[in-house]
Amino acid sequence: MTPSQTNRDGSADPARGTDPARAGSPAWELLLPAASAPARTRGRSLQAALRAAVRTGRLAPGTRLPSSRDLAADLGVSRGLVTEAYEQLTAEGYLRSGRGAGTWVGGAVRAAPPRARDLAPRSPGARADFVPGTPDLSLFPRAAWAAAQRAVLAELPHQDLGYPDPRGLPQLRTVLAELLARRRGVVADPERIVVVSGVAQATTLLGFALHARGLRTVGVEDPGSPQHDALYASAGVTTVPVPLDGEGIAVGPMRDSGVRAVVTTPSHQFPTGIAYSARRRTELLDWARSVDGLVVEDDYDGDFRYDRAPVGALQGLDPEHVAYTGSVSKSLAPGLRLGWLLVPQSMADEVVERKRTMDLGHPTLDQALFARFVERGDYDRQLRRCQRAYRERRDTLVAALEEHFPGAEVAGIAAGLHVIAELPHRYGPQEDFLARVAAAGVAVRPLTDYTHARGGHDGERGVRLVLGYAHLSPARIRAGVRLMAEATRV
Repeated sequence: MTPSQTNRDGSADPARGTDPARAGSPAWELLLPAASAPARTRGRSLQAALRAAVRTGRLAPGTRLPSSRDLAADLGVSRGLVTEAYEQLTAEGYLRSGRGAGTWVGGAVRAAPPRARDLAPRSPGARADFVPGTPDLSLFPRAAWAAAQRAVLAELPHQDLGYPDPRGLPQLRTVLAELLARRRGVVADPERIVVVSGVAQATTLLGFALHARGLRTVGVEDPGSPQHDALYASAGVTTVPVPLDGEGIAVGPMRDSGVRAVVTTPSHQFPTGIAYSARRRTELLDWARSVDGLVVEDDYDGDFRYDRAPVGALQGLDPEHVAYTGSVSKSLAPGLRLGWLLVPQSMADEVVERKRTMDLGHPTLDQALFARFVERGDYDRQLRRCQRAYRERRDTLVAALEEHFPGAEVAGIAAGLHVIAELPHRYGPQEDFLARVAAAGVAVRPLTDYTHARGGHDGERGVRLVLGYAHLSPARIRAGVRLMAEATRV
């Protein structure tokens, strides 16, 4: 830093800007193409290049330019050409100069800052949004979360800010083991819990582990979550759709498919809402043992059951053939990117090593914060709060559908954050219904969006919708169903 860029006490003077020759971004690097222009246009090219550099912000306000002598020597042009360019741009307001003070980029030009696009999944402009998959983010416990964060920042040992165990902080894994055993009936060994960035990362980790064992296919429920296809494909594994029946995934077609791993949502199937029967759970585990296979259990909303205690996790019946995944995406917020994966002992080393090479472990502060949140009982309080709110909203949606769509059949209401609504045939065909609803500003998803053979039975089954309600207030639910009815009145 030159003396002209410092105050008397030796501190930097930001008003005096920076010298590009000393800041590592020489101005003449931006001007070299202009210096190579034909002689008759070189002066205009140099001026245009300087204007563009200032206008776009590549030369920021307050940046000191080289002297005309130095710049001319570095560009290989006459000093007069540079002097003329400086004088012209000073007259236009792009530059400023003072006798003996050099030439600087002026502050008249305000370059537009680069714009960052937001690619977060949303339904822009919808007057009512019944798309499933999002909780009510306004229920996030900001005060309790902030209190836990302050406590963690004050108490966390310095060494815990280093690279963590790729499985996660021992404190959090211990807390999770107790929580999952108590609430979901999981057989939880802290040594086999891996803290992950949500169920999506857990799925990818399992995909890599299966691929390393020579498996190239994995069964998925049909209908089911469409995200599985891309997640497993990223690990080199292809998904094979397996149909459902009234008790869960159909074991016969699963055996016929030849897969040795299958992804399930047994406590509350997505999107149909059914809970696997006790018989189907037994049959599924018998299949896994017979083929030395793996059942992946996605417990995406297992804590939210309204008619009785939640159905226990499948993993508790056979921890060596079931990999269990869960997260806080529905109970707190998906933006936290915090979840867990409980793997069979035979797969633990492979999954942990893949997690280590993928990201060197989950952020330490987030783990310590959530561990404290659970230990203080805040997480249990949050679950009770959400359950009360979501039960009320489910009841509101069911009542509104009965009022505005007489004869509609509603299923999947015992648990979760969405319902399946099958409307009478007079509201079809489904394509026309969806078009009219969309034109009215109501965002909905048909059940066919979650099947691999889309649209194959629309004529027979009429309109079947997957309606999410957790993120909507009771008033907005009623208004949204009314809008939908008005748009499709028959």
